[in-house]
Amino acid sequence: MSIQRAVVLLSGGLDSATVLAIARRVEDYECHALSFRYGQRHEREIESAKTVARELGARQHLILDISLGKIGGSALTTDLDVPHHRALAEKVELGIPVTYVPARNTIFLSCALAWAEVLGAADIFIGVNAIDYSGYPDCRPEFIAAFEKMANLATRAGTEKGSRFRIHTPLSRMTKAEIIRRGLELSIDYTWTHSCYDPLPAGTACGTCDACLLRLKGFMEVGIPDPIEYAKRSGKS
Repeated sequence: MSIQRAVVLLSGGLDSATVLAIARRVEDYECHALSFRYGQRHEREIESAKTVARELGARQHLILDISLGKIGGSALTTDLDVPHHRALAEKVELGIPVTYVPARNTIFLSCALAWAEVLGAADIFIGVNAIDYSGYPDCRPEFIAAFEKMANLATRAGTEKGSRFRIHTPLSRMTKAEIIRRGLELSIDYTWTHSCYDPLPAGTACGTCDACLLRLKGFMEVGIPDPIEYAKRSGKS
């Protein structure tokens, strides 16, 4: 019986952990997890990614170092202020937030594609979402479809060997609450994960950035407390 391999993009957050569990425990892939030190402000999410990869049985966990901070343009990689205490209506009105990292998912998926070709894997999993998300253009289904088409035009495996690369987005049409419920069904311990854009020096989640607010909203809708620790901030940062 041939091994079914997949590359899973793993940030260490709630969504990517759920995607890894789906790929591993539901779809029965041999999972090769891929994370990035891309110039983000903190190491906390990398530590979470290591834990998630280990606990969910990834075959390998590769961490690539790339310096998107040298390009700049994002509050996640520069000294620009991360927005706090933003209401949903405010986020929609202001458009794409300053936490958008230019071309990040394009770069991450390109690296995943390269590794998948080397591994002989035809499947790539990514935890993008088009419902409860921060409005990033590279999380939309149109982008994923375009990248999948490109992947099959731009690789030796796709052009000479007849491989068919597939980009899986199992969370794309799920609310944050639905994602959490699915993860709990798959026995994910969400204390392994980290979602915060602007954690305190000790790594504690702020509780007030967009990522924290979306996560907290999801757990509230599920009706259970988020198991990680938060440091609530007063006023706007």
